[in-house]
Amino acid sequence: MQRAFAFAVLALLSGCATPRDYTAFRARPPRSVLVLPPLNQSLDIKATYGVLSTVTKPLAEMGYYVFPVAVIDQFMKENGLPTAYEMHQVPLDKIDAIIHPDAVLYMSVDEYGTKYAILDSSTIVRLQARLVDVESGDLLWDGHVDVRVSGNSGQSGLLGAVIESAINQVVASSTDKAHEVAAQANTQLLVRPGQGLLYGPYHPKFGTDGQK
Repeated sequence: MQRAFAFAVLALLSGCATPRDYTAFRARPPRSVLVLPPLNQSLDIKATYGVLSTVTKPLAEMGYYVFPVAVIDQFMKENGLPTAYEMHQVPLDKIDAIIHPDAVLYMSVDEYGTKYAILDSSTIVRLQARLVDVESGDLLWDGHVDVRVSGNSGQSGLLGAVIESAINQVVASSTDKAHEVAAQANTQLLVRPGQGLLYGPYHPKFGTDGQK
């Protein structure tokens, strides 16, 4: 029997109540973005690549050229940088000389995975990100997001809820539910009007987005 999955998503973005200042972004609007593998501050070893594999789509949909993340990751590893932390230490002038992107997106995964209680489960992805201009080193944009998805489908009755919770744990042990939530988190982080990125040059609304 196919189970319904109830999405109870909570997204907390930095500065939601305050209009974002895009002055630096507008002064040096990037055309191309290099995404480095995110730092993993969570307890789940899948976090870095669960997030990295879902970041290209929202960036591209916002109108930016995104350097292929798998190619960049492999290139860095082949050149003596096996971890995300070491990749984040590469000076911007070296990145500029070798790859020549307009901006670098640095990300951190602060929480990633599914937590279980007796009657429910919650999948959480919490991210931080900074977009830095390669030539000047200026911070163009930063943000964070906290997305939580409940696994409770609304099953009535104590026995039904316990059974469903057990099923969720079995299913989650063979799949990475947080990978799906990571896609939502990246979209919330990068696309949300007034808090995410401005439209890039390859988007038809470039320059007319009206974001302040």
